[in-house]
Amino acid sequence: MSMHGVDWAIVAALAAGLVWAALRTRQYSRSVAAFLAADRCDGRYLISVAFGMSQLGVITLVWFFESNYEVGYASVWWPLMEGPAWIIMALSGWVVYRYRQTRAMTLAQFFEMRYSRNFRVFAGLVGWLSGIINFGIFPSVSARFFMALCGLPEDVAIGGVSIAVFPGLMLLLIGIALFFTFVGGQISVMVTDFLQGAFTSVVFVVLTVFLLGTFQWERIAPALLAAPPEKSLVHPFHLGQEGSFNPGYYLIGVVIMFYGAMAWQGGTSGYNCAARTAHEAKMAGILNNWRFRVLMLIVLVLPICVRTLEYHPDFAGQAAVLRDKLEAVDSPTLQNQLRAPFAMALIFPRGLLGLACAAVLAAHIGTHTAYLHSWGTILVQDVILPFRRRPFTPAQHLRWLKASICAVAALIFVFSLIFQHTQYIAMFCALTASVFVGGAGAVIIGGLYWKRGTTLAAWAAMLTGTTASLVGLGVKQVAPATLESLGSHRFMSGIASVGIYLQAQVTGQEISFFSIALAITAYVSVSLLGPHASHDLDRLLQRGAYAVSSDVTRGEARPPTWWEKLGFSREFTGSDRLITYISVGWPLFWTAVFIAVTIYNLTVQVPDSSWLRFWHGWTWFIVGCAVLVTAWFTIGGFRDLRDLFRLLRARRADATDDGRVGHD
Repeated sequence: MSMHGVDWAIVAALAAGLVWAALRTRQYSRSVAAFLAADRCDGRYLISVAFGMSQLGVITLVWFFESNYEVGYASVWWPLMEGPAWIIMALSGWVVYRYRQTRAMTLAQFFEMRYSRNFRVFAGLVGWLSGIINFGIFPSVSARFFMALCGLPEDVAIGGVSIAVFPGLMLLLIGIALFFTFVGGQISVMVTDFLQGAFTSVVFVVLTVFLLGTFQWERIAPALLAAPPEKSLVHPFHLGQEGSFNPGYYLIGVVIMFYGAMAWQGGTSGYNCAARTAHEAKMAGILNNWRFRVLMLIVLVLPICVRTLEYHPDFAGQAAVLRDKLEAVDSPTLQNQLRAPFAMALIFPRGLLGLACAAVLAAHIGTHTAYLHSWGTILVQDVILPFRRRPFTPAQHLRWLKASICAVAALIFVFSLIFQHTQYIAMFCALTASVFVGGAGAVIIGGLYWKRGTTLAAWAAMLTGTTASLVGLGVKQVAPATLESLGSHRFMSGIASVGIYLQAQVTGQEISFFSIALAITAYVSVSLLGPHASHDLDRLLQRGAYAVSSDVTRGEARPPTWWEKLGFSREFTGSDRLITYISVGWPLFWTAVFIAVTIYNLTVQVPDSSWLRFWHGWTWFIVGCAVLVTAWFTIGGFRDLRDLFRLLRARRADATDDGRVGHD
C-alpha cells in the first residue's frame, strides 16, 4: 500500500504542530546557557521523555529491526543481565550526579576542569570526529527508510530532467532538523523532542496492538519455530550459531553501559547538563529505563510479524511482493535495512500507515536535532573556544554555534552520499562510538571518582582507546579481496592474516570491548606508576565550601544514614522514594527471573513450546505496562513543561556562563 491523502495529512499535522511549538521557544533562547543547556531548568519527566526520543532515531529503529529479525525474543532475554548494573547506576546516580555537580556544559569542559585545557581540546576533537563518522550514515539510512515506507521512486522527472530523489530527500530531512535546532537551541530541541516522544509512544502502542491482533499468536508461533535449531528465535539458550547477536554481544553491552555512562555525546550533550539540580538529573536517570522499554516494544514485535508474513501461507501474496522489492535491491546491507519499511507499507492500512510515517518522522527529527546540537556545540565549546584569548560576546557566541551546527549538517550530507558501510548498523555504531568512548569512559570515571587519576593517565587512556578502535574500524571497512591481495606480498602477509581473522571472527562489539580493556589498563597503570597527584574533588564537584546555592538541596549538613548511602539520598521526597522503589523493583524482579530460569535451563531441557507460552504472556503484559507508563510520563512531562517556561521567564541571562573555565 502507498501513502494516501489522509496519511500525508497526518504527517503534515504533526510537522505543523512541532513548528508551532518550536517557535514558542524562540524568545527564551537569549543566552549561551539557554542555547546550550536550556538554562538548566528541566525536570525529570521532561528530560526522560525528550531524551528517550533523542535516542530513538530512524537509525535506532533500523538497528533493532535488523538485530531482532535475526534473534527474535532472545534480544529480550539476554539484556536482562543489565538489571544489577542498572540498579547500581540508578541508585548511585552513577556519573550523572557528579557530572551535574561540576556544572560543566560539555564533557570536554569537565576534562579541562579536571585535567588540562590541551586535553579538553584533544578530547573534544576526537569526540567530534568520531561523532561525525557515527552520525554520517544517519541521513542516508533515514532517506532510504522513508523512500521504502512511502513508496517514493528513485528518480522524478521535472521539466524533462531526471532528478534523483535520494539526495534531495536527505537535504529536506536534514533541513527540517536544522530548523528545529536553530530556533531555540536546547530549549526547542527539548520541547519538540518531548512532544514527539509523547506522540510516538501512543502511536507505537497502537501499532503494536494492531500487529498482534492482525497476525495473531497462532500464526506467529509457527514462524518463530521455523528458525534453525541453533539460531532459535524463542529459546535464548539456543543461539550457538548466531555469530553477531549472541549472548556475548549482550554481555559486552552491559560492560559498555556501565563503563560508557555519559561518555557518548551524540544527542546527549545538552541533556546531560539541562537538569535543574543534580538530584533531578539522578531521578531522570532512574526514570529513563521505563521510557526505553515502552518505545522499543515495536522494534521487537514488527520484525517478528515480518517473519510471520514471510513464512505463513495466509500472507503469501504480501510475502511475494516483499520478496520482489528486496530482490530489486542489489546490496545485502540495504536489504537488511529496508525489509522493515517495505513490510510496513504492505501491512498497515490507510491512517495507520500515516501514523507510522509520522512517528518515524518524529524519530528522525528527534535524533537529528539532538545530534546536530551536540556535535555543533561541542566543536565550538571544546575546540574553538579554548583557543580564544578574548571571550565571545553572547551574540557572537550564538552565531558561531549556529554556524558550527550548519557545518555539521553539511558534513553528514556529504558523508552519507559517498560512504557505504558494510556491517550491521548496531556493529558500525558500536565501533565508531568506541573511537571516543573506548578511552573516554576511563577518563570520566577516574576523573569523577578517583583523586589519584592524572592528566598523563587521561592522555594515555584516550590515545590507547582511540587507536585500538580506529584500527578495528579500518579493518572492518576494508574489502576482503583487498586483504587477500595484501596476503600475497611477503612483508604484508602477517598483517593481512590478522585483518582477515578480525573481519571473519571478531565483531565490532568485541573490538569495542578490547579498546575499553586497554584504556582502563592504561589509565590505572599510568596513574599509579607515574607522578603522584591528588585532585581536590570537593572543588571540582562544587560541594561543601564550594557549593553553589541554587544547586543545594535540603538536609545536606547532616551525615548520611546507611539508607542514604545505598542511594536513597537526603534529597529524596516521599514520591521520589515510591518512584524509585517501583523503578528498581522491576529490574530486581526480572534479574531474579533471569537467574532462576538460567539455572533451570542449564540443568533441564526446556522445550521451545514452553518458551513460546512465556513470550506470549510476556508480550501482552508489556503492552499493558506500556499503556500505563505512557500515561504516567506524559502527565509528568507536561507538568515539567509548564515549570520549564515559568523558570525561563524568571531567569536572568548570565553572560559569563558560557562554558569557559577559569574566567574572571
